[in-house]
Amino acid sequence: MVVTLFYMVPEATVVPNGAKWAVLLLISFSTFMVPLLGLVGLRFSEVINSLQLPERKERIYPFALVSVFYSMTLAFFYWKLNIDQLLIVTLGLVTISLILLTLITIFWKISAHQTAMGGWLAIVSVLSIRFNSEPLFYYFLLIIVLSGLIGTARLYLNAHRPSEVYAGFILGFGICFPVYYHLLVK
Repeated sequence: MVVTLFYMVPEATVVPNGAKWAVLLLISFSTFMVPLLGLVGLRFSEVINSLQLPERKERIYPFALVSVFYSMTLAFFYWKLNIDQLLIVTLGLVTISLILLTLITIFWKISAHQTAMGGWLAIVSVLSIRFNSEPLFYYFLLIIVLSGLIGTARLYLNAHRPSEVYAGFILGFGICFPVYYHLLVK
């Protein structure tokens, strides 16, 4: 999503071009590499049986751990850097989505992949409305196709039932679209 902001719609952000790679690297490290290492640590300590997290109960600890890392990243960007409101809102929406995903997972298995895809599609939808450009429209279509392929793969691999895939997509889209729309369009 940050790549979308920085490179697909550069006019949406005030982050200077020279700082975008550094910011992207920092976000990638704190929201991908560190949680991945935490997940591997949970696997080696036998808190989880598989990195694929097939069981609902096994997903709670990793999702909670990732939520903590995203919350720390959001706090750092908000209180220490505060370089771009839209970037902070995006990080906040992803963090809220993860926290809600974790809470829902306590009771029901829901697709984290589709939650991410729903949020990404929502953000690109609003960016398409606000910054009308032809390349962004094709990017929007690409994300729809990717979302369909990922949802289909989750079903094909028996990782989820259709209701879990749909609910994940609706969760991500439902959280991100109204906030982005209110921020950028209204």
